Amino acid sequence: MPRRVTILGSTGSVGCNTIDLIERQPEQFRVEALTANRNVAELAAQARKLGARLAVVADETCYQDLKEALAGSGIEAAAGTDALVEAASRPAEWVMAAIVGAAGLAPTLAAVERGATIGLANKECLVSAGDVFCARVRGTGATVIPVDSEHSAIFQVFEFDAADRVERIVLTASGGPFREHTMEAMRAATPAEAVAHPNWDMGAKISVDSATMMNKGLELIEAYHLFPVAEDQIDILVHPQSYIHSMVDYVDGSTLAQLGMPDMRTPIAYALAWPERMAAPSPRLRLEEIGTLTFEAPDEERFPATRLARQALRQGGTASTVLNAANEVAVHHFLEGRLGFLDIAGVVEETLADAPAGGLNNLSDVAAADGEARRIAEALVAKRPA
Repeated sequence: MPRRVTILGSTGSVGCNTIDLIERQPEQFRVEALTANRNVAELAAQARKLGARLAVVADETCYQDLKEALAGSGIEAAAGTDALVEAASRPAEWVMAAIVGAAGLAPTLAAVERGATIGLANKECLVSAGDVFCARVRGTGATVIPVDSEHSAIFQVFEFDAADRVERIVLTASGGPFREHTMEAMRAATPAEAVAHPNWDMGAKISVDSATMMNKGLELIEAYHLFPVAEDQIDILVHPQSYIHSMVDYVDGSTLAQLGMPDMRTPIAYALAWPERMAAPSPRLRLEEIGTLTFEAPDEERFPATRLARQALRQGGTASTVLNAANEVAVHHFLEGRLGFLDIAGVVEETLADAPAGGLNNLSDVAAADGEARRIAEALVAKRPA
């Protein structure tokens, strides 16, 4: 039988790549629901092409436009945050959770509550609400398949039945576009330069996170929740070519790695077809043509984000929620031209220092910590010179 799927965040990079794979094997999938933030034209085109039953736009002011774009198609249109949760609650066996930011938490949890299989591309579920999210996954029997290339790589070579035989996991990082830049050059970096990732085609926010290496800090926190290892068993290694996506070291001296070209359709295809594998059009890795792979330790002086993420993880409670919220605020203002590149990490560090510590027991705790962190971060941005 075809697998019923819902894509939360269908017009973003991950969502579009997921649709590309589905279109190549349409007989294998039936689309239940698609959601987007406010890209009505793309969402409506996708829904018509795939025969989705429901299309949801998060921005309620776009509802009428979506309804008109879907007129005569028989596809239901809806809008707003409650509608996003409704889309995730629809009866799809597999859900791609690709809404960027904290806005993706409630819809993804709605899919978890049904016990669905989740292709998890939303970092905030594990970074902002890791303990709460993982408790619900365990309680409902939902299955989470990571879609980030690094966590997908670890998932594919991690022996969960022999986790005590794992010495460490290694998250690889490209180093981003500023890997060899001086502090002076990074201080003058523009949003256009920051989003120009050397290897991956990603959205603006994620590209900036790669440039600051905050993406690797967030992935460190994610890895802690996804895999049964301690914080000090998770390392980061800069690998500029991005062909080795991550590694697992075992007690017998073996290191298992997953390799591939930097194409998000590979980890998406793995999650979409799991526990099987499906054909994907990703370019094939030819090591004889590449010749050389290089590695280096991360520079936490120029890129303090990984240090801040590890600090938040060790602190526990709401610290990771604060880290993520402050980073979202800072990146937004950087992309809008109101904050310097190096000030992104500065705002995050100051917010971590100023935000009150607290426990994380439910979504209300997550929302409260997130809101307070954003208030503090906004105030810190306002104090900085334009």
